[in-house]
Amino acid sequence: MTAAPPGALSTHTDQAAVRALYLSLIDAWNRRHAGDFAATFDDEGYALGFDGSLHHGRAEIESALAGIFAAHPTGRYVVKVKELRVVTQDVALLRAITGLVMPGTAELNAATNAWQTIVAVRRGDGFRIAQLQNTPAAFHGRPALARQMTDELAAELR
Repeated sequence: MTAAPPGALSTHTDQAAVRALYLSLIDAWNRRHAGDFAATFDDEGYALGFDGSLHHGRAEIESALAGIFAAHPTGRYVVKVKELRVVTQDVALLRAITGLVMPGTAELNAATNAWQTIVAVRRGDGFRIAQLQNTPAAFHGRPALARQMTDELAAELR
């Protein structure tokens, strides 16, 4: 990151920790490991899925994700962090764009592009996810914005 914008986390260590937390979440999804995915959350964390499903707490998040992974193949996330800032000394907000590469393909499925937001809270000497929100990026009536997001994610894929 270059010069930190107002409200940016106070240390590079905190910035790196929140970014690493988010990337651990993505890595766990891409490995289809429900336990590792849930472990990134605070004990009372919430995960709001792409389809609107809401799961509360690590155990429920892990159970729901294990069911998803068992029921059907899932795509591999490609992500680009767009913003990382402080809300309070112990709370950070990370916003990213995401896309999925479905099994057996090498290209992004633009229909699955989304905005992901995590609210990370400091717990002891590290951060945990208090809230994950995964919002479809439909851009109704604005195909240029949809193409722009897909192009940006495709650059990350390369």
